[in-house]
Amino acid sequence: MKELFEDLNKTWSEFKAILDRQEAEIRKHGEATAETKAMIDRINERLDALEVKLSRVPRDKGELPQTEAMKAFSEYLRKGVITPEALKVLAVADDTQAGYLAPVEYANEIIRGIVEFSPIRTIARVRPTTRSSVQFPVRTGVFAARWVAELGQRSETTGLRFGLEEIPTHELYALVDVSLQMLEDSAFNLEQEIQADFAEQFGVAEGAAFVSGNAVGKPEGFLTNPNVGVTNSGHASQITADGVISLYFDLKEDYARNGVWVLNRGTLKAIRQLKDAQGNYLWQPGLAGGVPATILDRPYVVAPDMPDIAANSTPLAFGDFRRGYLIVDRVQIAIQRDPYTQAAQGVVRFHARKRVGGQVVLAEAIRKLKIAA
Repeated sequence: MKELFEDLNKTWSEFKAILDRQEAEIRKHGEATAETKAMIDRINERLDALEVKLSRVPRDKGELPQTEAMKAFSEYLRKGVITPEALKVLAVADDTQAGYLAPVEYANEIIRGIVEFSPIRTIARVRPTTRSSVQFPVRTGVFAARWVAELGQRSETTGLRFGLEEIPTHELYALVDVSLQMLEDSAFNLEQEIQADFAEQFGVAEGAAFVSGNAVGKPEGFLTNPNVGVTNSGHASQITADGVISLYFDLKEDYARNGVWVLNRGTLKAIRQLKDAQGNYLWQPGLAGGVPATILDRPYVVAPDMPDIAANSTPLAFGDFRRGYLIVDRVQIAIQRDPYTQAAQGVVRFHARKRVGGQVVLAEAIRKLKIAA
């Protein structure tokens, strides 16, 4: 753990030095050299890798189990000899020379690529319901207190008003057909694998809707809600330090105190290079144990469904999402195993569904940054 923090601190120092070099080149030549840009990209990748390592440090520091190959290699390093058991791998190249007696191992494990989705559930408020929708009373107006003399006439302070906010639930589904023979003969528990894929893909679909859904048959995204405030970046095509700082301070203090930044990796890369007027970087690495990296001292989540930096796009959002965005779960993932519909073809159909709703309930708690002058 100590070595990781030292490496992160060293990498961050190198990163700042290269950014200073980039600024000097831009002032002198109008743009940075290709070599400097490549160095920045490499250090960004190193910072990403170190953040991942820090988030995955195991609590159990016991010795990792060794495979037979690892044990044989360790034995060779210590004693300089190879045991007969280890030598057997040298005789399997020719099948006719007993190679058939040393079959390859079939790993009962599927190699899966990473499927990215926006983790809005981790920052929003989530509640279950047993109904098709949830209604909340909303205060839409307040009265103003007035000063009065000791014996002065008092009249009603009007203005207190209430409205009703309704969050409907929407349905997600997926259908997968699997042959009976595949279910019978597969070396894997296919039903279990399919269930994991259902959960993964439902997470992808709802994450995208929570960010930019149009509220038509799906949840409303916080980027599409017309009442969420907008702060301009100050540049027609780029994100700027002044724009990010303005976004932070355009939000009310109580919301900013509990605020979280939401952005994709491309935007995070750009923000890592931004400085305020005093030359301080907006992004700060988490150098202490248990302390996350921050932007203007507030944590962030990387959401792949956020837009890239481009003219008139909104690549950055900031706010108290627990107060501003509500997710309602009506039905968690329900899977039906249907052996009848496709029985004539020898196929079993797996039907998965989920009912979930989500929308902005307090627009003033969230703001977004628009790339515009």
